[in-house]
Amino acid sequence: MNLEVGSVLEGRVTGITKFGAFVALGGGKSGMVHISEITHTFVKDIRDHVSDNQIVKVKIIGIGEDGKISLSMKQVPPSEEAKTGAQKPSSGEKAPARKAKQRQSAANITPIQIDFEPLRKDQESLTFEEKMNRFKQDSDEKMHDLKKYMESKRGAVSRRGTSGRY
Repeated sequence: MNLEVGSVLEGRVTGITKFGAFVALGGGKSGMVHISEITHTFVKDIRDHVSDNQIVKVKIIGIGEDGKISLSMKQVPPSEEAKTGAQKPSSGEKAPARKAKQRQSAANITPIQIDFEPLRKDQESLTFEEKMNRFKQDSDEKMHDLKKYMESKRGAVSRRGTSGRY
């Protein structure tokens, strides 16, 4: 088997660790896909993306002097992936179920839409003095809240009425 940097191959996942997945390439050769080379998104748990005995498309990104083969799944061109269609894990494995659950929960989340235009228009029509008064009022409220927060953290007692003692 001719292994060159840049070639795209199909292999079978033979082992999964917390830092990557080992893939058998055939001809007795195997390489490792580092967790950062699994997909373009953040990978918290590698088992969400691959499972044992899964057939995957990988690209050889490096061959070390010691014979270690570095592989990447995220660098495989989409056209290469579609040609053979990497085999999904069998129905008894956990990764697809976890992915489906994540997709379902993500589909229920909708972004909150906020219209900031009225705020901008209000501020544009204010005079400089009105803007300064609004700023001073906001600042005083923030300082008051900060003072209350800090006193509660320190366990401070109101100093009014204390006759010189702390």
